[in-house]
Amino acid sequence: MTNKSSDIDEFKRALTMAMRSISKQDELTVSFGSDKGNLSGLKARLPMPNKNMDSAQINSLRGEADSLALYLAHHKEMIDEKYSPQGQNAKGIYNSLEKVRCDAIGSNSMTGVSNNLVEMEKTKIKRKVLSVNNDSPEGKMIEALSYIVMERLTGNKIDEAQEYIQPWKKWIEERAETSIDKLIKSVQDQKEYAKITRKLIGDLELGDELGEDPTEEDQEDDSNENENEEFSDAEEDESTSDDETQSDDMEADDGTPEEDDSLETEMSEVGEESDNEDDSLAQSARGRGNDNEQRRELPYKIFTEKYDEEIKAVDLCEMEELERLREYLDQQLNHLQGAVTRLANKLQRKLLAQQNRSWEFDLEEGLLDVSKLTRVIIDPTSALSFKMEKDIEFRDTVVSLLIDNSGSMRGRPITIAAMCADILARTLERCSVKTEVLGFTTKAWKGGKSRESWLEGGKQPAPGRLNDLRHIIYKTADEPWRRSKRNLGLMLREGLLKENIDGEALEWAHKRLLGRTEQRKILMVISDGAPVDDSTLSVNAGNYLERHLKQVIQKIELDSSIELTAIGIGHDVNRYYRKAVTIVDAEQLGGAITEQLAGLFDEEFNSRHKKRIKIGV
Repeated sequence: MTNKSSDIDEFKRALTMAMRSISKQDELTVSFGSDKGNLSGLKARLPMPNKNMDSAQINSLRGEADSLALYLAHHKEMIDEKYSPQGQNAKGIYNSLEKVRCDAIGSNSMTGVSNNLVEMEKTKIKRKVLSVNNDSPEGKMIEALSYIVMERLTGNKIDEAQEYIQPWKKWIEERAETSIDKLIKSVQDQKEYAKITRKLIGDLELGDELGEDPTEEDQEDDSNENENEEFSDAEEDESTSDDETQSDDMEADDGTPEEDDSLETEMSEVGEESDNEDDSLAQSARGRGNDNEQRRELPYKIFTEKYDEEIKAVDLCEMEELERLREYLDQQLNHLQGAVTRLANKLQRKLLAQQNRSWEFDLEEGLLDVSKLTRVIIDPTSALSFKMEKDIEFRDTVVSLLIDNSGSMRGRPITIAAMCADILARTLERCSVKTEVLGFTTKAWKGGKSRESWLEGGKQPAPGRLNDLRHIIYKTADEPWRRSKRNLGLMLREGLLKENIDGEALEWAHKRLLGRTEQRKILMVISDGAPVDDSTLSVNAGNYLERHLKQVIQKIELDSSIELTAIGIGHDVNRYYRKAVTIVDAEQLGGAITEQLAGLFDEEFNSRHKKRIKIGV
């Protein structure tokens, strides 16, 4: 890859077109800027390519794109919901092996895709070595099982993975050898593969986590799904040969390795985020069918608030882990602190300049103006020879940072968001501006206890928001930075980031600001995508959460007591917010935050300055 931005743009377009072709989804949208690939509905997000990527890094990025596209093409959510187990470890195995199945279908039919997927796994292993996260024994077993099944299904043996496989290989094969062999024969049949996976989970002594065995009702629907899937697979050879050629055409110059970012390697995370439906379900869930047009205009409602929580960061984590995460955040700050601190100091100078005292001259009384001393000596009765100190009005201000804690932010974006919040809180505190740091996510994937209650209650139609909210207070406005600094490390905790319901989070932050006594209130939202909660969108109109977000934004922007601004990371927030900026890469976040705040305070200063001039005239 050459050092031209046009080449990077061309590379992005090539990845996007290849993903749409492999997935057979023309409506798939692809954005860039996360630390690893993730998928939510028909929205994919990939790491940001850079000018210095070498060929291995380029192929790894292609591999992430290919993997997401294959999952979208071959995974049927209706089958997944029917056979997915209940327990955490069992579900981790189930989701991980389903992703392996989808990858294997592409690897076995396209050599270029196979090479890319191998390079992707090698990159994951390299990053895992550098990661501060320590997997549990169960997590390591799931990882080893995934690599073992991957080798059996594709024939691709990854040398770097052997150190993860060997401690578990004998234990796994003694218990599940027969089931693993059966998986190879059923790779094209998701339903049969899911049944064998459940048997395999029982073989691995996790049968108590399977939950109830799925009933055999709706077999006709499942049969139709499998027929459609086989028909889709038969067409794949015709449409993906060009993608393979395209995937192999681009080459790169020598470059520098990627940054040592923390990366969660459990494949189950991708499975949990990749909640894709078949065409018939998608029409119903997204409100595209003729019978569902009325649902697109239903008012926003909440199925239950019983399981929602507003919680302080310190209550979500053991103190030892919180200290460890803060230590890791400090290590990251060493790399970014120079650039962001310079921007923060610029903001500090701007704020302090507005608070500095000034003098009024040529007054009839006050302190003697020494610059007029000569005139006073010559004519002691001379008027306008005095001065008086005055304070420039600087309104008492509070700034609230509302940070998207969704799964697509994991990796570099959430790390930089935490660093910027940390530096900004310190900077504004020095300027006597109070700062609050908030985060929003959900307690669970796929609805949590709210969805369980809905299922138990008979699945009422259009139930409204159907997930358990988690609103996190990292730092209150009245809390000094030194007391809350360790809380910001919680954003880096594995498993914290899930789904994002922006509208209610914005209402929550707005309500907190309304309760403040400061004269000036600023709310800044940092997000990397539109609101997404698969549980809610699967049973309501497709624009349900987005429409509510727009309504909340409009309401807040009409409220003159609070100034609302937003920063989108690889996501166009200008279509939602009146005052907003969109950045391409998370690395630009520090500059965007400080520039936005500096601009707001400039507006404040300039408007007051103009007002004084008019009054003086």
